[in-house]
Amino acid sequence: MVKVLLLFLLLMAGIVVGPMIAGHQGYVLIQTDNWNIETSVTGLTIILILSLVVLFAIEWILRRLFRTGARTRGWFMGRKRNRARKQTSLALLKLAEGDYQQVEKLMSKNADHAEQPVVNYLLAAEAAQQRGDEMRANQHLERAAELADGDQIPVEITRVRLQLARNENHAARHGVDRLLEVTPRHPEVLRLAEQAYIRTGAWNSLLDILPSMKKAQVGDDAHRDALQQQAWIGLMDQARAEQGSDGLKAWWQNQSRKTRQQTTLQVAMAEHLIECNDHDTAQSIILDGLKRQYDERLVMLMPRLKTGNPEQLEKALRQQIKSQGDRPILWSTLGQLLMKHGEWQEASIAFRAALKQRPDAFDYAWLADVLDRMHQPEEAATMRRDGLLLTLQNNSLQNSPPQ
Repeated sequence: MVKVLLLFLLLMAGIVVGPMIAGHQGYVLIQTDNWNIETSVTGLTIILILSLVVLFAIEWILRRLFRTGARTRGWFMGRKRNRARKQTSLALLKLAEGDYQQVEKLMSKNADHAEQPVVNYLLAAEAAQQRGDEMRANQHLERAAELADGDQIPVEITRVRLQLARNENHAARHGVDRLLEVTPRHPEVLRLAEQAYIRTGAWNSLLDILPSMKKAQVGDDAHRDALQQQAWIGLMDQARAEQGSDGLKAWWQNQSRKTRQQTTLQVAMAEHLIECNDHDTAQSIILDGLKRQYDERLVMLMPRLKTGNPEQLEKALRQQIKSQGDRPILWSTLGQLLMKHGEWQEASIAFRAALKQRPDAFDYAWLADVLDRMHQPEEAATMRRDGLLLTLQNNSLQNSPPQ
């Protein structure tokens, strides 16, 4: 618009000034080594105006040509973007169908022109991994890393997920360690860390992320408690494998009182010590646990103990019977301990008290053995028959089809 106005002003100036200088055109000489150009002032002015007109015309033509090229490129680019959008939508449908071959093909084709090319390549990588094509998965992953620029977290999360799928557990653990340094409360990073730490036996690391899992609401309380117990038991296994019973006891003593008072850990610790043939320490842990809180899991470990002081166990069981009432598990356990020491009469009383509250095939069998020792074969045969009938009845109920 400014150029058109400039041309219009020049023309108006020519119309107004031209007649004024018609008789006084003057003389212009342009001299070079080989050329002499002679013209009037009016002629030079006309030449300059015509030159400007020609330059403006050339500029207009060039602008039109370049604008047409840009429009053409934009048309092709828009066409590719639309195609990429349609292919991405179709790929998501194929993902729901589980057709990973089509997912990879559609996600990777024209991915550079998609609205979020990084997402396309990451999904293509996971689809390729689902098909077992690790090479293609790595190619898509590296392309996503190139396009992600500064935000590499989605790429690294996908990388760890693929490593876990390939059972490259130690590489995955290294990856989640780096991710936790950058984003310690990312829910998906914490989920992947849980898997990597369990697979590699990194129990201390698993315990370290439990508070972050709680703040990020990853899993419920029951799930996190189970993870904590699994980690503690894993640490027990490591201590026992490295230093045996002594290492296990040293590890236990290094734990806080709150940890040592957890019944589940007391049960696990006692089982580990029994396997290490350290029955005295196992008995101490069982009795200490029962003093604080009654738990049948601790009671059921008593018959496995081989200590030089069984009277403490019998005394503890009788105290539990007084405080907890006539529980069958307490009478049955007491009967098993009395059998070991040859106290047949007391053992028969204990087994009869257990059977009075509920029938049990094992208690019938143990009572029959006690009666044999007491030279009562007829009643022993009756107990074995009742135990056998109970076993057959239970098997029949288990094998019967549901109504």
